[in-house]
Amino acid sequence: MSLLHTLRRPGIQAALLSALLFGASTPLAKILLASVSPWMLAGLLYLGSGLGLTLYRWLRRAERVRLSRRDAFWFGVSVLAGGIVAPVLFMIGLQGAAASTASLLLNAETVFTTLLAWWVFKESFDRRIAWGMVAIVLGMVLLSWPGQVHFDHLWSAAAIIGACFAWGMDNNLTRKVSLTDTRWIAANKGWVAGSVNLGLALLLGDRLPALPDMAAAMLLGFFAYGVSLAFFVVGLRHLGSARTGAYFSSAPFVGAMLSVMLGAPVTPLLLIAGALMGWGIWMHLTESHAHEHTHTLMEHDHVHVHDAHHQHAHPDPLVPGVSHRHPHKHEALTHNHAHTPDMHHLHKH
Repeated sequence: MSLLHTLRRPGIQAALLSALLFGASTPLAKILLASVSPWMLAGLLYLGSGLGLTLYRWLRRAERVRLSRRDAFWFGVSVLAGGIVAPVLFMIGLQGAAASTASLLLNAETVFTTLLAWWVFKESFDRRIAWGMVAIVLGMVLLSWPGQVHFDHLWSAAAIIGACFAWGMDNNLTRKVSLTDTRWIAANKGWVAGSVNLGLALLLGDRLPALPDMAAAMLLGFFAYGVSLAFFVVGLRHLGSARTGAYFSSAPFVGAMLSVMLGAPVTPLLLIAGALMGWGIWMHLTESHAHEHTHTLMEHDHVHVHDAHHQHAHPDPLVPGVSHRHPHKHEALTHNHAHTPDMHHLHKH
């Protein structure tokens, strides 16, 4: 399979677009930090994503989302972990850690997302994927290296690492409901995380910024947090948590390159980090995972086309290749083809 053909796969495109939107927001968010406090900005960014995606779904007259009890449980736990527990722990950690040190520790989110995916949620991986992930994480560490690391209190580091664990758990649990409308998922996560972060900012004594700054922050949040998260969930659906996290980890490098375009200097660390992350992503793009596997009987409801995994009858004729949605059943099937740990390939290895 050619690299160009691989890049056309919807999961990879979605994960890279998610990283591009989020990474590009970093230099723009720094401009807003001149007039808006970090915690207030986080709240407005998330609220912008929730409001923007809710309006988008309303304008498109999107169907009402109905989660099963099982999916509602997993989604509720993911929102609790990523939208409530993680921000609170991160706030506690920031009180005793320099911002540069906290930025370095935030790389642990990718590590926890990957380790949880591989060892707890049993996603498949091989040496190629593992080494690619190591290279990407090393590149992230170099990009955020502050020169020295220090804490006033060790619990500050523990709190930030705890926040990263909660965000890693959020990523893996969100994968369980990734067949649901991704815009609905991102909108609800935005409302919850935005409310929590805004509440924390107000408790710390912050005030709402001027209307132009508030509008700019919420508009940025719609694209960088809302649309980006919707693409991220599409990546989870097609690639699994670890691989989606790997592609999304290129976001800091996107932000760094945009900063260079805006006048920031090119440093040796930036070049080394870019080379490491580029090599790691190339390792993921060129993986080939194929073996005989069995699909067990499964019944669920999501948007699909009639492909090798969706062969079922319809009362009325359907044009080939047309996306549609209805409850459908997957009969037991054994075959051999290249695949990733998407929502239809959760078999054991």
